[in-house]
Amino acid sequence: MIALPFATLPPLRRPGVRLVLSLLAALTFGAFALTLSCGRGCLSPEQVLLALTGAPGAEGAFVVAELRLPRSVLGLLAGVSFGLGGVAFQTMLRNPLASPDIIGISASAGAAAVFAIVILSLDGWLVSLVAVAAGLGVAVLIWALSARGGGAGARLILIGIGVSAMLDSVTAYLLLEAPAWDRAEAMRWLTGSLNGAQLTQALPVAGSLLLFGGLLACTARNLEVLRLGDDTAEALGVNPDRTRLRVTLAAVGLVAIATAATGPIAFVAFLSGPIAARLLPGSKGLLWAAGLVGAVLVIVGDFIGQFLLPARLPVGVVTGAVGAPFLLYLIIRVNKNGGAL
Repeated sequence: MIALPFATLPPLRRPGVRLVLSLLAALTFGAFALTLSCGRGCLSPEQVLLALTGAPGAEGAFVVAELRLPRSVLGLLAGVSFGLGGVAFQTMLRNPLASPDIIGISASAGAAAVFAIVILSLDGWLVSLVAVAAGLGVAVLIWALSARGGGAGARLILIGIGVSAMLDSVTAYLLLEAPAWDRAEAMRWLTGSLNGAQLTQALPVAGSLLLFGGLLACTARNLEVLRLGDDTAEALGVNPDRTRLRVTLAAVGLVAIATAATGPIAFVAFLSGPIAARLLPGSKGLLWAAGLVGAVLVIVGDFIGQFLLPARLPVGVVTGAVGAPFLLYLIIRVNKNGGAL
């Protein structure tokens, strides 16, 4: 297996951690501001500020405050959540393929949401609640099945891939048997989209970032030590199983709640960590860099899908089109370097 996460990617020499994080933050802010200013028509920064502050008679007030702002805020928060959750899994398992997209977390939330829509005839926040519960439940199941291997490495990844395949089959069956209206609603959710976003949808995602992001921040040092191996971690006073449990809880919470709000936006959790690792000179600051990369991927992907293509496409279609070739590239890099998947 791969010795360290992202070891198969050729390192790119870049400036220091603080500068890279500052540049990523500036890029994220720029992308966010772009989505507020531009769409089918563009507004000046002054017009956007007037619209956001609720100035009487501000041009484009409805478009900015009611349409663009909720979409951009939800995309930003979900992107950070996917980025943090994905890189946490990849670092903990020391494998760049170990993202929630691959090991079944996203598939479980998707299957549960389709079941809630097609079989239980639920909608709105009830679908999101079922998706979050399923993501957490499947994470516990995968952890329990891989417990003999210490909850890390190839065992957990392979079990997660198997569970993901079974859940994808369940989803396909439910869609095949679903009425046309329910099928369309389920497919819209499964694609991963920011269409119809509201600020109320962003509140649970913001709360999960504060709670689970804070838990990851408190565990970041132990997570770095865990990369050296269980024996070394124990010698340095770190409990490997306790650290993995905390990281898994935080990462699953972030990904499941973001997925419940936007649907499973493909490959954002998978792409964020490797891209961030290539930008940073070392592993320090990787969590935060991956979160910012995830935000940029979602915001820019949604803007491209809405305004730069002949037809309007959900953000999940755009990120999937980018992520699938990257997955093939990563597998080729692993094989060239003698790794085994």
